[in-house]
Amino acid sequence: MSEAIRGMPPPPPPARPRPAAVVTLYRRVGARLEVFWVKREKALSFAGGFYAFPGGKVDAADAAVPVRGASGDEAAARVAAARELFEETGVLVAEGAEAVPAERLKQWRQELLSGQRPWGELLAREGLGLRAEDFVPAGRWITPAFMPIRFDARFFAVEMPPHAQAEMWPGEFTEAAWVAPAEALARWEQGTALLHTPNLYALKVLNQPGPMEAMAERLASPPHCSEFVTRRIEFQQGVRVVALETPTLPPATHTNTYVLGNGELLIVDPGAGDSREYGKLLELMASMKEEGLRPVAVFLTHHHGDHIGGARAVKEALGIPLWCHARTADHLDFAADRLLEEGEVLELAGTPPQRWRVLHTPGHARGHLTLVDERSHAAVVGDMVAGVGTIVIDPPEGNMRDYLAQLARLRDWPVTTLYPAHGVPIPDGPGKLQEYIDHRAAREARILEAVPASGVSLSQVVERAYADTPPFLFPVAERSALASLEKLTDEGKVRVEAGQYYRV
Repeated sequence: MSEAIRGMPPPPPPARPRPAAVVTLYRRVGARLEVFWVKREKALSFAGGFYAFPGGKVDAADAAVPVRGASGDEAAARVAAARELFEETGVLVAEGAEAVPAERLKQWRQELLSGQRPWGELLAREGLGLRAEDFVPAGRWITPAFMPIRFDARFFAVEMPPHAQAEMWPGEFTEAAWVAPAEALARWEQGTALLHTPNLYALKVLNQPGPMEAMAERLASPPHCSEFVTRRIEFQQGVRVVALETPTLPPATHTNTYVLGNGELLIVDPGAGDSREYGKLLELMASMKEEGLRPVAVFLTHHHGDHIGGARAVKEALGIPLWCHARTADHLDFAADRLLEEGEVLELAGTPPQRWRVLHTPGHARGHLTLVDERSHAAVVGDMVAGVGTIVIDPPEGNMRDYLAQLARLRDWPVTTLYPAHGVPIPDGPGKLQEYIDHRAAREARILEAVPASGVSLSQVVERAYADTPPFLFPVAERSALASLEKLTDEGKVRVEAGQYYRV
């Protein structure tokens, strides 16, 4: 990803939220509660690698299934909740389910998953009924507009039936287990269990003592929300994101500003120059200061416009210094307060404190910096990788050889979760970095293949080597192709003469 390049189409509109239902399945173990959570397979397009609760989208056919005590959207959401819970865990919550043998339940589950028998037909055939009271409303959450996939999800608290047994089958999940909310929250604090806000909030509520009725009321009224959309996103403790709309490259529309720390706060890449956008960040800072947290500096990963657009305004509004690499400072129209170098450690006091190691990672930009948390090895990676779209290496500022070397360096650090400037977090950091290395190697091979001994222009190389790319992206592809050609020239595999490239 990079700042906007001339010739690019306008950014896409926000995705339309799809109706969905989620079940917070719980059981009582003595005086405490346990919940059933799952780890989503990392390749899934939404929340891959995150911990979550069973759930999924509401199907059109769900509206036709009767629910005693509910109608309309509320009924359809409960139908979907019951279906997804049964598909994903084998737990059937329906009137009459207690009399069904376990082997029969497994057969029905297989029929449902294979598409042999629709959900409504299965319930009707077996004389089972859904009851609204079994699915206690536990909140409604709409995915924020910057996310590429969005859901309008109704959450339900469901007590584990005494006759049932939860069982994960291979497929969408890599883990599934009963867990005490306190244990789940400890994993989130350590950075070993990433959580989206609805699931994090549910665990925090369920970790408190009290009757389920009171918990359900709290679950249905979360703080920091407007029209069911959260204004606070904290994927792991002390790593918050505020996505601000910026002039970046499609398909991205936003740049992630990260707010790091649990006491002292570091603000990373306030990239929006529009006051309405960076105003969202300032509003968050105001509310966090009321909670006893304090911003100490603005940090820039690099100098591109979609990363620094609001840097000066935020710095001045909060009265804090700005830190960056010297090569980034060269491009600013105001003075940086501290020039950072490879190996420095930024300590943020708090409970717990954080220590972020500074790595100089040139390639996308000469002054590009990455931050690695010394405790969790999570990394704020700027434009090293992207959670949506790809990364442009644009000479002369961009250098493909340096970029590939830094990808390998981060992979081998090793880092854990990657927090990119564009798109969602990437839980399998080493896997994603290797994927980028492999992709660049494959593309470089196609570029070299596109260069004959008789010579070819840059645009012709792009047409041949990027035949799998939509033509409207050719201006972007041309910049990265040029970076690969420069690398191949340095390696003696290609020579350039009068704008023509020749295989050596």
